[in-house]
Amino acid sequence: MADARSIALVCANEASLWEELRSRAKIVAQAEPALAPMLHRYVLDRESFGAGMVQRLAERLAPSGHDVSVILQVLGEAVAADAEVLSQMRADIRATLERDPATEHALIPFLWFKGFHAISTHRLAHVLWKAGRKELATHLQSLASEHLAVDIHPAARFGVGILLDHATGFVAGETSVVADNVSFLHEVTLGGTGKARGDRHPKIRSGVLVGAGAKILGNITIGEGAKIGAGSVVLKDVAPHTSVAGVPAVVIGQTNVDAPALDMDHSL
Repeated sequence: MADARSIALVCANEASLWEELRSRAKIVAQAEPALAPMLHRYVLDRESFGAGMVQRLAERLAPSGHDVSVILQVLGEAVAADAEVLSQMRADIRATLERDPATEHALIPFLWFKGFHAISTHRLAHVLWKAGRKELATHLQSLASEHLAVDIHPAARFGVGILLDHATGFVAGETSVVADNVSFLHEVTLGGTGKARGDRHPKIRSGVLVGAGAKILGNITIGEGAKIGAGSVVLKDVAPHTSVAGVPAVVIGQTNVDAPALDMDHSL
């Protein structure tokens, strides 16, 4: 159980991020009046980070406006069932700020980055899946696939501090497990190798960096701090702090940092 000091620190960090978002939203609304209605809708007229996130995600998942009220209700129920999911989202925003040089401030992923929206949607779908509401969770998965071009099975398990950079075409199968502080580029697949049932998808340990277009297939383990080269097809376990690349992937060396996901250096 967390002690009083750690709880206070988490609360302070949460309040700090929301104030950061509100402060930036006021600046942008004044500089770009065309964006003011959006900024009020998702930030300035919302009472909390969670309220703003739920509204933003609902409207991204139902862009035509149909069923927005239903999606709002569903997402709100998921947040109410597990408030920890909001802390996970905040950690993902911080990861984006720290690792993506295109992210100048927190408002950018909060409003516009579909990778952040996709992993946030998955986190809520996962809450519903664990609660036995599997059809509803699958509906959220389908909406995210259709509107965000990211397809993560709601049973897949993700740690915190996840960066889905660009994210288009990212796929993760049902029994995928991803630890904390992992970075993925676009068109990455965490998939199976055929019609096998049961535990059949990859396990990605902490600090791993996965390059664009990499395909990691089967119930294999990518060790802590490993690096997967862009376009690689990985069919076997990768040892910790090892770089692999190629089709099929082969070992080409050792990583020179403990957590390649954090420095985002794709050189091999």
